[in-house]
Amino acid sequence: MLAAIQYTDFDFPGLKNKQRGKVRDLYFLKDRLIMVATDRISAFDVILPRAIPYKGQILNQIALHFLEHTTDIVPNWVMASPDPNVTIGKICKPIPVEIVVRAYLAGHAWRQYKAGHRTLCGVALPDGLKENDRLPTPIITPTTKAQSGHDEDISKEEIIQRGIVSAELYEQIEQTALRLFERGTQMAKERNLILVDTKYEFGLYENELHLIDEVHTPDSSRYFYLDTYEELQKAGKPQKQLSKEFVRQWLIENGFQGKEGQEVPPMTDEVVERIMQRYMELYSTMTGKTIHIDASLTTEEVLKRIEHNIKAYLEKERLLA
Repeated sequence: MLAAIQYTDFDFPGLKNKQRGKVRDLYFLKDRLIMVATDRISAFDVILPRAIPYKGQILNQIALHFLEHTTDIVPNWVMASPDPNVTIGKICKPIPVEIVVRAYLAGHAWRQYKAGHRTLCGVALPDGLKENDRLPTPIITPTTKAQSGHDEDISKEEIIQRGIVSAELYEQIEQTALRLFERGTQMAKERNLILVDTKYEFGLYENELHLIDEVHTPDSSRYFYLDTYEELQKAGKPQKQLSKEFVRQWLIENGFQGKEGQEVPPMTDEVVERIMQRYMELYSTMTGKTIHIDASLTTEEVLKRIEHNIKAYLEKERLLA
């Protein structure tokens, strides 16, 4: 099987702390953050037992692509990317709320709607909608940002009432998220895609709002194909998706939704290969580029390359300081 990075454990000069997220390993220096995108994959807030080859590299490159195209809307945390799997940037103070913007009734929103709920995160939904129908207007459905376990839906009113974010800052976050979603929608349309929904994470750097983490990647977003959307919707057929929803659907069909007592179904080589191909497809479709992958490298060699490139960047920065 191809090389896949399950986790990293590096040591760098000046390292203050290291953390392991769901799919990224974080290394904190005094004045910057090193984020290594591993090949771990999560669904229903559970890390699946097998990593997906090249997933980390693909997602990191897609995120950088979109971050570069949104700096006119809001500054972001990125400073450099010395390796395909690595982004180095500013240490921002995270805002503990994920901002989910939805333009279509899909995924979690559809599952709630199908169960009879007509309000999601304080937002009213009209009756008579079908799965994957376009909503009258994009809506924001925030979730709490959990350090571990499941994120939870929360309303704008609850966020402000609990003092998680001030009313003034939340208004800025909402308006910024909608502008980002509009930009993502435009860029998707140019590539024959529909940006269905996505999540944004924000932080503060020197008291200024910054976009942090990834943006508009298949791990944080859902995409449909534009040219087949209407036909499939009218026929009542499932939409072809370039997102993690196909992973969630595979898990659901095999009796797993992240609930207590459920076990992740076996991830065969065929399943892993299929997921990998979906990520590669999204990269080329979304960016118009071909991902450059060295399939001859072993996992150990990829880890050595990442460590070498990070250390070389830090040494260069030290000499220039």
